[in-house]
Amino acid sequence: MQARTRSSRRDGTGFTLAELMVVIVIIGLLATLVVPNVLQKLSKANRAKAKADITTIANAITAYMIENAGRFPENMDVLLVPDSSGHVPLARDTIPLDPWGNPYLFQPAPSGSDDFRVMSYGKDGQAGGEGDDADLDSIQIRNGEV
Repeated sequence: MQARTRSSRRDGTGFTLAELMVVIVIIGLLATLVVPNVLQKLSKANRAKAKADITTIANAITAYMIENAGRFPENMDVLLVPDSSGHVPLARDTIPLDPWGNPYLFQPAPSGSDDFRVMSYGKDGQAGGEGDDADLDSIQIRNGEV
């Protein structure tokens, strides 16, 4: 029996270079179409989560104020502490971080006003910005501006 050499063997196993190139081109085309859409959906999801968190925290602050004769909390951590009847304004273990890993901010209303703010500075964590870096706050959300 004659030994077969590697170069003379052609039994149809494996892929040709042309087949591999076609697969790589298809994957590249799919990536250019899919990745931007996924990133856009992720951005929208992060903003929606921030809006939901801000609304939840603002509602907890309102509940705290109702229980404490209109007094604002000193900070958001008191929203995690049960009151005399055992009610916890914010039913969580911790104050959540925004979707970008930054803490939410609380700004009490000026005297004579009820317009306190719960805010996120967005992805960049700094005031101002556009797109993912745009600020979100409870007053904007309540007024339907975002």
